Amino acid sequence: MADYYEYRHVVGFEETNLVGNVYYVNYLSWQGRCREMFLKERAPGVLGLLRDDLKLFTLKVDCEFFAELTALDDVSVRMRLIELSQTQLEFGFDYHRLAGAAEDLVARGRQRVACMRGPNTRTVPARVPDELVAALSPYVSTTGHGRPG
Repeated sequence: MADYYEYRHVVGFEETNLVGNVYYVNYLSWQGRCREMFLKERAPGVLGLLRDDLKLFTLKVDCEFFAELTALDDVSVRMRLIELSQTQLEFGFDYHRLAGAAEDLVARGRQRVACMRGPNTRTVPARVPDELVAALSPYVSTTGHGRPG
């Protein structure tokens, strides 16, 4: 089993800018999509909590770019858990361009998320759900930057 959760994506023309490379905001969007697909596939009970009163607030995102992606590139977004506290999680994301058996690391990102509960006007910090902690346990980064040691 891989030590990361993988979301695969094919870059669409609408995700590129006038020069023809992927507009930076799409990398951040793919982080969110990867996180959503992880919840759907690995921690579906958390979706019920989100329908109730759990909220996952994104506190911080970043992305460092090493190479450009263009339309119709195949991309693997690989998510790992970097840090876990009682109420927050930090994820690392590696973006790989796939070309047959070859792959190139094209970007690396991070995302910090806080768990909150309550109505929108009075949210309070909440513990990270046990199901989410268990689902993330195979994907813990050993180096703190999203890649295994």
